[in-house]
Amino acid sequence: MPENMQPEKIHMGVSSCLLGQSVRYDGGHKHDKYITETLGHYFDFVPVCPEVECGLPIPREAMRLIGDPKNPRLVTVKTGTDHTERMKSWALKRVRELETADLCGFIFKSRSPSSGMERVKVYDDDTIPHNVGVGIFAGIFKDHFPLLPTEEEGRLHDMVLRENFIESVFVYRRWRQTLRQRTPGALVTFHTRHKLLLLAHSERIYRNLGKLVAQAGSADVPELFQNYQQGLMEAMKIKPTSNSHVNVLMHMMGYFKKMLSRDEKQELLKVIDNYKQHFVPLIVPITLINHYAGKYHETYLLDQYYLKPHPTELKLRNHA
Repeated sequence: MPENMQPEKIHMGVSSCLLGQSVRYDGGHKHDKYITETLGHYFDFVPVCPEVECGLPIPREAMRLIGDPKNPRLVTVKTGTDHTERMKSWALKRVRELETADLCGFIFKSRSPSSGMERVKVYDDDTIPHNVGVGIFAGIFKDHFPLLPTEEEGRLHDMVLRENFIESVFVYRRWRQTLRQRTPGALVTFHTRHKLLLLAHSERIYRNLGKLVAQAGSADVPELFQNYQQGLMEAMKIKPTSNSHVNVLMHMMGYFKKMLSRDEKQELLKVIDNYKQHFVPLIVPITLINHYAGKYHETYLLDQYYLKPHPTELKLRNHA
């Protein structure tokens, strides 16, 4: 890619109100500047407002979920008007339309009776709320796109959840690109470059996927890709721990420990231990390993997405 060209933005679904669109029941919005001003440099947003798109006006009567948490009704607060079937009918149609949007993730509005991903209030027969529900559109979306990375804007304030979500989105985008080739060779290349990233998420799934890839020359290709995709996204849902990162860091050190001078080896071990003790963020040992991998021309490590799974400018590994 020429130096003056920017990489193609990733298509990301998002609740419209989070982009600053005035679509909420009271005519307001819930503009999230992190989404628009930071993630907006890398994501091309596809806005969705379930209430407005299913035909409800702005402003409108507030709504809530009532009844069975597994199959709640969507009703207005004052008049009790039931919009459940209207919302479900629209949502089933909308998710089919979104199949062509090339989405690599979705950011939902938290606590919304239509878009909340989890812990949405569901009112029982005594009008007592319980934080056990899922927004109607969010539930239908997740059922339709079970492997797609999803998150709520509120949970993005948690740095661990933020990093895992955005990392998953970039992995999913690279996987979608691999699917366009759908050859055993493309799968081997994808797996090889993601080995250490997968190891950080789940050693068990990392080993299972390795066994799948070993069959790439003889297995049924569609079934192979389907099984790999299932395991890949299952792994990405498992958040890495500091111990799993240390395991990967030590694994990487093994590739050039014979090349390192005594001082360099001690420096790297000290930095890894400082990370283990939560004295420094992950970016510190990662930066040092990147330096040594470049210095000693360790191309296998330089090709690993673990060392740069997402743009450094997002500073997702800068928290201790």
